[in-house]
Amino acid sequence: MHWRPRYPGQLPPEPRRGLACGVVATDPPGDLVLRPLKGDERSLREWLTNFNLALFVIDPFTNESSWILETAARVMRVFSGTSTRTTWLVTGDKDEAQAFLGELAAEFLTFADPDRSVVKALGLQRLPAFVVIRADGTVAAATEGWHPNQWKAVAHELARMNAWAAPELPHPSDPVPFEGSPALA
Repeated sequence: MHWRPRYPGQLPPEPRRGLACGVVATDPPGDLVLRPLKGDERSLREWLTNFNLALFVIDPFTNESSWILETAARVMRVFSGTSTRTTWLVTGDKDEAQAFLGELAAEFLTFADPDRSVVKALGLQRLPAFVVIRADGTVAAATEGWHPNQWKAVAHELARMNAWAAPELPHPSDPVPFEGSPALA
């Protein structure tokens, strides 16, 4: 079915690149290893034993990821009391992740992905990304880049999964929409 305007001058809707039910990410293998900045590395299956996982995937070498840090942290704080682990996944080593995030690395569980093996397993093409993985290992919702309505849809799916209130997205302090940077560059 093709989109048709309802009134003269109406613009087509924003393209959907990844929403709840229109997921861009692929289900990762359960034996995929996640490496926290502190503590022992474990498989994804082990991290999902009792909790869902919300990954905020960022690249410490790009401006695009730095622009979204405060927005992502605000969303993570809203869901911190739920049965979902809200986490950073940084495409750098532990020192690079710590340097990029500063105090945010101590506030939230942070994983380092220097070889981008997790990014590859999720099939991500653009960063930053917001990916929700259910406790059963399936991707519930995902989006890439910063498209406020898509982040809002993913946050609403996460809120629905947790019987929780979703954060305000977009917020007046959020950046303007942008595509993001290549995930595998």
